[in-house]
Amino acid sequence: MRDRRAGLFALLGTLLLLVLSACGGSAQGTPTATAELKDKEGKTVGNAQFSEDENGVNITATILQGLEPGEHGIHIHEKADITPDFEAAGEHFNPAGAQHGFENPQGPHAGDLENITVREDGTADYNTTTDRVTLSGGENSLLDEDGSALVIHAKADDYRTDPSGGTGDRIVAGVIQSS
Repeated sequence: MRDRRAGLFALLGTLLLLVLSACGGSAQGTPTATAELKDKEGKTVGNAQFSEDENGVNITATILQGLEPGEHGIHIHEKADITPDFEAAGEHFNPAGAQHGFENPQGPHAGDLENITVREDGTADYNTTTDRVTLSGGENSLLDEDGSALVIHAKADDYRTDPSGGTGDRIVAGVIQSS
C-alpha cells in the first residue's frame, strides 16, 4: 500500500509540473530579462527587470543614486551596445518605422516609454507596461539578434518631437539581457 501511494504522489507531482510548464507557470515558460544600468563613467547606478505577460512587457527600474531630480526621458534603444558613450545603442527601438511620441499622429516608436521621475535624493522607482514590444520573439522582440538597451536621458520627453522628444544627452544605459 505504501509503495502504491508513493507512486501515485510521484505521478501527481510529475503531472503538476507538466501542467505548470504548459501554462507558463515555470520560470522557463515566462520570458524575462534584466539590465544593469550604468552612468557614463561605467558606475552601476541601478537596474531594470523585464517580464512578459498577456498585457505586454512589464518594465521595473530602480535608480539607486546619481541622477538629477526631475523628469527624464527613458526609451528602449535598438542595439545591445552601450560603449563607449551610449551612442552605440542606436536610435529608439522602432521596427514599424513610426515617428516619435505618444502625442505624434504618426507615433509612437515601439521603444517610447513614459518619463521617469527622479526624487530629490537622486533615486527613482519606475514601473510601466508596454504592448509594443515582446521578449518572446517576432519583429518587436527586444531580444533579437542585435538586442536592445534601456537608456535614460538628461531631459524630459515632450512626447511629440521626432526623433527623440527633445530629451538631450544619454546619461544612463543598460544592455537588456535574457534572464
